[in-house]
Amino acid sequence: MASSFSPSGSLELCYENVNGSCIKSPYSPGPRAILYVVLGLGALLAVFGNLLVIIAILHFKQLHTPTNFLVASLACADFLVGLTVMPFSTVRSVESCWYFGESYCKFHTCFDTSFCFASLFHLCCISIDRYIAVTDPLSYPTKFTVSVSGVCIALSWFFSVTYSFSIFYTGANEEGIEELVVALTCVGGCQAPLNQNWVLLCFLLFFLPTIVMVFLYGRIFLVAKHQARKIESTANQAQACSESYKERVAKRERKAAKTLGIAMAAFLVSWLPYIIDAVIDAYMNFITPPYIYEILVWCVYYNSAMNPLIYAFFYPWFRKAIKLIMSGKVFRGDSCTINLFSEEADVG
Repeated sequence: MASSFSPSGSLELCYENVNGSCIKSPYSPGPRAILYVVLGLGALLAVFGNLLVIIAILHFKQLHTPTNFLVASLACADFLVGLTVMPFSTVRSVESCWYFGESYCKFHTCFDTSFCFASLFHLCCISIDRYIAVTDPLSYPTKFTVSVSGVCIALSWFFSVTYSFSIFYTGANEEGIEELVVALTCVGGCQAPLNQNWVLLCFLLFFLPTIVMVFLYGRIFLVAKHQARKIESTANQAQACSESYKERVAKRERKAAKTLGIAMAAFLVSWLPYIIDAVIDAYMNFITPPYIYEILVWCVYYNSAMNPLIYAFFYPWFRKAIKLIMSGKVFRGDSCTINLFSEEADVG
């Protein structure tokens, strides 16, 4: 089965009549079509899924909260990954050649890094927001305001864009590995290897927010579990509604655990293999085979496609908003004031 997805043995060039052209490793028609469908589906999901989240939050006034503004900005980062990065990476991955010019290769690399790290930083900010909301609900509205949310959004974008363009657009990533870069450079390629200093910084930028997220989500789960047990104990005093209240509390606890578990699992599964490989490559002279590298990169890309499902569509009020958008009811004059919340939604 694995051999059917391997490049064919014929030797081809990305540009047949150009000196120094990269060697092309074409796939047979069947696997090639499958790859285009799978990778293209990821790009479409990232674009349209995140676009729906952005429209829902910006249109419905009831969703204009600090938390949802963070979610909207996260969706914007993931939307841009799907729009400006994934389509071009799809062609590069399937054709094993870069056909979009050297100039856009640099922009593509910068966009890739900027938007993916922006997504990471937004997820970290959301974990901080949720931690404050769960552990200190009474003072949460005064601690995490729209202004604080705006600062988090601005800093997330500033650091991710600054980091990306300061590395790749200045060529700082190639310092100390110039000979290796020359050996890897060919016409029709788009590679941006990181030297050891920058890959270490990249690892820290991933590792520190990850530790924060793991710690905070762990605390959130423990606090939510404690609160659920406390509410259940209190509810036992009201015999008439004891059983129904227990069921609602149990549902709340299960849903919180499921959502946080899926979110963290998806994040770690998507990012951790790529980051580990990047560090190993920097210290082992880039030994990772190209097809392995492409798989790891696409795991990161697909995280942008999954975020709308995990952080938005799991919640009933977002699902209701999506239905209103898809049905065209948002074009009504008073649609922005529609009540998206219900007693069942609040349970989640």
